[in-house]
Amino acid sequence: MTPIEDGARPPWAPPVLRGDRLEAGLRTLELEVRRRLDGLLQGNHLGLVPGPGSEPGEARPYQPGDDVRRMDWAVTARTTEPHIRDSVADRELETWIVADLSASLDFGSALCEKRDLVVCGVAAIAHLAGGGGNRIGALVSTGALTKRVPARGGSAHARGLVKTVATTERAPAGTHGDLATAIDELRRPPRRRGLVVVISDFLGGSEWQRPLRALSARHDLIGVEVVDPRDVDLPDVGTVVLADPESGKQREVHASPLLRREFAAAAAAHREEVARGLRRAGAGHLVLRTDSDWIADIVRFVVERKRRWSGAVG
Repeated sequence: MTPIEDGARPPWAPPVLRGDRLEAGLRTLELEVRRRLDGLLQGNHLGLVPGPGSEPGEARPYQPGDDVRRMDWAVTARTTEPHIRDSVADRELETWIVADLSASLDFGSALCEKRDLVVCGVAAIAHLAGGGGNRIGALVSTGALTKRVPARGGSAHARGLVKTVATTERAPAGTHGDLATAIDELRRPPRRRGLVVVISDFLGGSEWQRPLRALSARHDLIGVEVVDPRDVDLPDVGTVVLADPESGKQREVHASPLLRREFAAAAAAHREEVARGLRRAGAGHLVLRTDSDWIADIVRFVVERKRRWSGAVG
């Protein structure tokens, strides 16, 4: 199945990122990310990790407007004057993105292919985690090859990183992805504490869970699950040929009501296993769908994370 043609695409659909439209699509993507994320995530909502650090700093007298949650009650009791304790922040964040571009992502039945959403996700993460001296790097894995983009700062580097992901050649038919190995590569050499974002459809086995849990001791984690409607629901189309892009195997089946129910149940069980694996690793879970407004989904995810940090959500 192929993505929806241009005439039927809603205005929030990802731009076309292939062929002679790649450069124009990347420019459109950058402008759209800036316009919509900066417009919807203003002030302290912008960002993927908390701004102030958690290391205790110096205590100082309370001033009107200070956050009362930072009140130092021990010093206040000792001096009989209200004091708060500042926190020392490491304001240079290093972010690493693991971008899965295995053969199962070269597919889309709605507005785009899943690999297009991987590129869009990389662009959004680079925008949200960049700036202020922050650095961002990436590991791009197709199963046939792995590209490493060193972590650097600056908008030119971020644009180059997004283009590297967008221009990565597709894996040959029958090539198995290896998400677990790509994640494990971030452990060597050990890196300073930062943010790790894994973008994948997480189809296949669950071998990726163990290396992801190993990273949780030093890093904040986010898992971005890329989903197409046909990953979770088999349409009522009669006889259909199902293909596994990572093994090359094909099978002709009749999409009977019983088969469709069994397919939906298996897909739901797999997605629950993915969600459970991300929870065990302490990772945030963002779902991007090829039939949904991906920027609005990112906005909801970031706002929810900020609400949890502020204590608004139990």
